[in-house]
Amino acid sequence: MRLPSEDDALQQDRLSLTLSQGPLSHRPTGAVNYSIEGPRHRILFEPHPHRLRAVLGGETILDTTRGQRLHESAMLPVFYARIEALREDLLEPTDPTTHCPFTGDASYWSIRVGDRVAENAVWYCPEPIREAEWLRGYASAYWDAMDAWLDEEERVEGYLRDPYHLVEVRRSSRLVRVLAGNEIVAEGDAPAALFETGLATRWYLPPTAIRPELLRPSETTSVCPYKGTASYTSIDLGDRVLEDAAWTYREPLECALEVGGHFCFLHDDLTIEVDAEPI
Repeated sequence: MRLPSEDDALQQDRLSLTLSQGPLSHRPTGAVNYSIEGPRHRILFEPHPHRLRAVLGGETILDTTRGQRLHESAMLPVFYARIEALREDLLEPTDPTTHCPFTGDASYWSIRVGDRVAENAVWYCPEPIREAEWLRGYASAYWDAMDAWLDEEERVEGYLRDPYHLVEVRRSSRLVRVLAGNEIVAEGDAPAALFETGLATRWYLPPTAIRPELLRPSETTSVCPYKGTASYTSIDLGDRVLEDAAWTYREPLECALEVGGHFCFLHDDLTIEVDAEPI
């Protein structure tokens, strides 16, 4: 069983209380007047009060209002449901097993819907270790193996949201300048500052602050469960092209409505200055 690693999450801009320097991570930070006694690898298993459904091939594979979230150090949150919440008539046992030192040995099921088969898409621990006994009777499915996940009646973008993750947008009057060497790519004093748990502040500029002749559309996209689907843009400097150096959310989710249509820049060959200070 391979779940998203901490490096995966950092690359995808998805962090939670279990990743980066969160309180359940491997390297928590912050000034405190307490200590946590226990294993370095920490697990939190808590209720997920939403109705969650998984759909494959037009069939609802899973439907529950009594799911659980598993928060585990260096991992993204994982959704578990009681086995009886799955369509057992569509499950086929498979041979592979895997071992996790923190939960136990996992067995797998494939899902067959007509001619479609999602191989080893569901796992469960028939005999979890004593410290994870609460996993008995629960199963989880690989998120990407499904055609869609529905949270109540809304389709989930990307992965399951972490309730401990916060995204805030604030309008600012700080001067933001994007430079490629000494060449100004974008400059404006009406940016939107996006603050997101565990990440550096991201500065979004309106299109009017960007030199349009430098922008080259890219086919690259990425999905954030908090902000939506990002479309990328390359920067054509004449002598070189900085691939996927900026992104924008054309139809952002509710957490990021105020950055809709704005551009954020990040590339090794770019310098971003805020009030003349490089960040």
